[in-house]
Amino acid sequence: MTAKRVLCIEDDAETAAVIAEELADRGYEVAMAHNGREGLDAIVRSPPDLVLADINMPVMSGFDLLARLTSMQPRFARIPFVFLTALADHDNELRGWQLGADDYLTKPVDFDVLAAVIASRLKRVARASIWPGHIDLVERERETLTWAARGKTFAEIGQILGLSRRTVEFHLDNARRKLGVSTRTQALIKAAIGELIEL
Repeated sequence: MTAKRVLCIEDDAETAAVIAEELADRGYEVAMAHNGREGLDAIVRSPPDLVLADINMPVMSGFDLLARLTSMQPRFARIPFVFLTALADHDNELRGWQLGADDYLTKPVDFDVLAAVIASRLKRVARASIWPGHIDLVERERETLTWAARGKTFAEIGQILGLSRRTVEFHLDNARRKLGVSTRTQALIKAAIGELIEL
């Protein structure tokens, strides 16, 4: 089986080398870039299976890189994007989610957690082509279900996705009906069991 390819975009050479070694030991092929511009060029040239990016970098930040990738959709829409950063404050985390990050991990790196996140994100991509044919949830329904399952309130989900509380409730109710259950809690459980959402 071909090793999954992770692009690590990190401006600190020592941190980048440690991450690359850890991921290689876990069976991943690792490509490196040292700023957002190099990372963008690498993604366009040879799209990886997953991007792991720092936020504070010279030339182009991780936030700017993700914004550029999002503007280039749908070509790169299915590549999971994980922020790995020392910026552990609420505003930066919220900005990352709003830009479409798939996960957000803080330094110092816990490599067991990082490996679990990468495996989970790659598994989600692998099954994405299977489930939509069975239960036709639109992307907003998946997103609101996912955030609700992670314990976010309607207001927090709205803030992350840029939606009103009422719109969040609308998408959750649509998902509930499509899943054929009577309560939102049942919808969350069924979606999680069916691996329609990532917890």
